Amino acid sequence: MESLGLLAAGLGMGMAVIGGGLGIGKLAASAMEAMGRQPEAAGAVRGSMIIAAALIEGAVLFCFVICIILATK
Repeated sequence: MESLGLLAAGLGMGMAVIGGGLGIGKLAASAMEAMGRQPEAAGAVRGSMIIAAALIEGAVLFCFVICIILATK
């Protein structure tokens, strides 16, 4: 039964990485498009993009921690 818990934790971590990667990729693509359309707003767009990317990475990190905690029980 413990091996199923480890498998579930590994799958959860993988899904978190995939979701985070897709989210940050979509965020960066949208930000680049916005900067291309309005170069004068590039600073504001870049700052917002960095904050949003940090929030996405924070959520992925919480998923990692939860998976690790569940795997060790």
